[in-house]
Amino acid sequence: MPSTAHHRILIVGGGTAGITTAARLRRKGQDDIAIVEPSDTHYYQPLWTLVGGGVEPVGKTARPMAKVMPKGVTWIKDAVATIDPEQNQVTLASGDGVEYDYLVVAPGLQLDWDKVAGLPDAVGRNGVSSNYRYDLAPKTWDFLKDLRGGRAIFTMPDGPIKCGGAPQKIMYLAADWWQDQGVLADIDVTFVLPGDGLFGVPKFAKVLEKVVDRYGIEVMFQHEMVAIDGAAKEVTVEDRSGAAPVRKTMGYDFLHAVPPQSAPDWLKDTKLSDGTPLGYVDVDPGTLQHTRYANVFALGDASNAPTAKTGAAVRKEAPVVIDNLLAAMEGRSGDKRYNGYSSCPITTARGKLLLAEFDYDNQPDPSMPFDTAKERYDMWLLKRYGLPFMYWNLMLKGLA
Repeated sequence: MPSTAHHRILIVGGGTAGITTAARLRRKGQDDIAIVEPSDTHYYQPLWTLVGGGVEPVGKTARPMAKVMPKGVTWIKDAVATIDPEQNQVTLASGDGVEYDYLVVAPGLQLDWDKVAGLPDAVGRNGVSSNYRYDLAPKTWDFLKDLRGGRAIFTMPDGPIKCGGAPQKIMYLAADWWQDQGVLADIDVTFVLPGDGLFGVPKFAKVLEKVVDRYGIEVMFQHEMVAIDGAAKEVTVEDRSGAAPVRKTMGYDFLHAVPPQSAPDWLKDTKLSDGTPLGYVDVDPGTLQHTRYANVFALGDASNAPTAKTGAAVRKEAPVVIDNLLAAMEGRSGDKRYNGYSSCPITTARGKLLLAEFDYDNQPDPSMPFDTAKERYDMWLLKRYGLPFMYWNLMLKGLA
């Protein structure tokens, strides 16, 4: 028979946002917290770029979920089927229910591979890979490291995605490798980009334009991949720069694919959704409190706050959510505000990195006492060593 449990604070998702929030709440003295998370493994996904670039082993990015779950937090090892915010209840895939007084929604997003015709069958073979999956990131390196000529295509989908800079980070690492191997001149590197600029913040876009020129990369602005034929090694892209979309097919020898992304399907169907096709949780962008349900908060990739979906954003969102959640528990209005801060460490070569930090208004929001709008070796070290250390040892323990 299905059972129903009750927790003062229920967190949906044991990823970066969920674990960080739970750890911080424990440090604030909250002792009735549960996390719903079906996975056995927790991943540090930002390093997958370096895995795909042949710099780090993939095993370094994974740890058992049991090792990162905060002490004193109940782990409900199950998936969510739906949430009824009217009844303050989560229904699990097992059929059991969990009632809550306060809810934090942080399940991350889903990768919509099937939104690109042929992509589910193509990825992982015939020169097609993606750093957006743990098992595929090593294949990216397998495919690109031996390429000696032909066409290499890197794609980015329309709409918000995890780490919007990741589609071009691997492109620069690949081009740097091919340059070191003396074969870059024999490879046509193409970036299929739905937008009309390399980055949303002009200060950083100008630097990346120089990087693109240095490697001789062709950028197809206002284009998006819509279909792929893995057996034929052909990709169909749609040109949206004119009055009507125009499709064309190109051959490739290597292709790094980034799938479209959206909120989990079960979340789209709840009253917490913003009602758009992407289906993210409808929150106030400042307080991160739900616009209709005062006992519900959301952060991380699943909220519709118009910020970049990065771990750096979570690090700034979590204190806001916690302060405003605790205020709600005390019957007060929370006064903490999130300004949209996010950070995107963009690898431009082995040993070089541009650290882009910005806010909701796409204005630079630096945290360093020096100019990071340059390719820097010390920022490369931060990406490779400093940030992973901070993640595992500080952020997931509620200390940063």
